[in-house]
Amino acid sequence: MAAYRCRIFSDDSVLKCCYLLIPLKWIYPNHQLDRGFWFFCRPVPLSYAIFDGPSSDPPLVFLHGLFGNKSNFSSLAKKLVLQTGRKVLTIDARNHGDSSHSPIMTYEAMSADIRLFLNQLHLNRCVLIGHSMGGKTAMVFVLQWPELVERLVCVDISPSQTKDISGFQNYIAAMKAVDIPRGIPRSTARRMAEEQLRPTIQPTILHFLLTNLVNAEDQFVWRVNLEAISQHLNDIMSFPDFQTSYLGPTLFLGGSKSGYISSNNYPEIKRLFPDAEIQHIPDAGHWVHADQPQEFITAVCNFIALHPR
Repeated sequence: MAAYRCRIFSDDSVLKCCYLLIPLKWIYPNHQLDRGFWFFCRPVPLSYAIFDGPSSDPPLVFLHGLFGNKSNFSSLAKKLVLQTGRKVLTIDARNHGDSSHSPIMTYEAMSADIRLFLNQLHLNRCVLIGHSMGGKTAMVFVLQWPELVERLVCVDISPSQTKDISGFQNYIAAMKAVDIPRGIPRSTARRMAEEQLRPTIQPTILHFLLTNLVNAEDQFVWRVNLEAISQHLNDIMSFPDFQTSYLGPTLFLGGSKSGYISSNNYPEIKRLFPDAEIQHIPDAGHWVHADQPQEFITAVCNFIALHPR
């Protein structure tokens, strides 16, 4: 799958705005299909929340990580509105939260979704802030449409391959295996899911994954598209090849207890983002914004204040 690349076509005169020409092999990975079979894939509409602010400066747009959703940033969004005056928007990625599902889960596709989103809301520029998978989506977006991003913040992620994907494969397998009968209360369904997941998933991750358990037509199901994520896990863990660079102000904000941004990543960060700063927040793991929310807010506000545009 990594051998294929999406070809992006733009048409800013209509809301469709972007089309992806993609290989059918991405949708049917278990079928023998010739590489010449391609089809057009339109971006999907994204669910979002708006936290309004008085400033006319470009808004902050938050992109969550794998298995996350827009509510991950709700409390931070409210505080950032108060401290910056800017409008803040939080988005559900495709196949996550309340956004549409699609069999395609590549960074090119997710980037095209953001382009459609900005076009629909008539936003000419924004400050893009992405955590983990959302950070990679943000990087791909600015490398394709740099004129639409005032500045970029990548939270505990770098433009490199995530080495160990076995943990994510285990999460998906465990979630697929959860069996919950119809017609039971939410508290009971959550307890049953937790009991079935606990043997293979550590408590912190387990509680995070359980936020995706929702009631649909008297049946508790996962609102994330596990099949699409599973089929594209290698794409999500990797990063597309780019020969261009984003020259705008960029902050890579990692957790000191996390290994997602290491010195081994610095050369590639500087190649793609020459104006990048790299910081690590003490006593924070991969979920920097959850582990040290005030320090996270301070770092983002200082970054915006130090780089007026």
